[in-house]
Amino acid sequence: MNNAKRHELYQRLRDANPAPTTELEYRTPFELLVAVVLSAQATDKGVNKATAKLFPVASTPATLLALGEDGLKEYISSIGLYNAKAKNVIALCRILLDSHGGEVPRDRAALEALPGVGRKTANVVLNTAFGEPLIAVDTHIFRVANRTGLAPGKTVRAVEDRLARVTPAGFMQDAHHWLILHGRYVCKARKPDCPTCIIADLCDYRAKTPGEPPARPLTRPVARGRPRRAAAK
Repeated sequence: MNNAKRHELYQRLRDANPAPTTELEYRTPFELLVAVVLSAQATDKGVNKATAKLFPVASTPATLLALGEDGLKEYISSIGLYNAKAKNVIALCRILLDSHGGEVPRDRAALEALPGVGRKTANVVLNTAFGEPLIAVDTHIFRVANRTGLAPGKTVRAVEDRLARVTPAGFMQDAHHWLILHGRYVCKARKPDCPTCIIADLCDYRAKTPGEPPARPLTRPVARGRPRRAAAK
């Protein structure tokens, strides 16, 4: 895919969804951090269901730490790997209180030093909570980047690095959300919805599902995701 196609691809995604954001529900950078840690190998819907009960009771490092692992498990037991996640969340709360004044650090190294936080989680927090122009590559973005020809790569890090190089600067802030939503709802793993895809004519994928994809839709799809939050200070 050449640069002109990449620009057009992002422009169409922007036109369809001008203000995308994560589907995880949160109010603060800390709530987002916890939600993203809980979302590993789980659905956003499942995490939101659990945190809707958890956050009204404990939404800060101190109040979550006070719950303890067993108390936290009562709220997140419906989420996969909840035992390990409870251990990580309680441990990261302790580190935030001891080393960061109870605040989520706006620093990659400090974030990745927290239990249960890897590069992808750090990128999500830095992008969504703090407005950093970063792309967190999950399975959806990895698939979309390779399938469309936008930024092919054999590893998650290779795709992330290539997306950082080829994504026009004006689209970097929201690229993560556009691509993950496109992969989640249109460019799905088993059967991509090519006939309704607004970037089908730009896509390099040869095995498109049957149908006649419109070059440009006459009406825009309904934007997914909640309204953007202001970047945390």
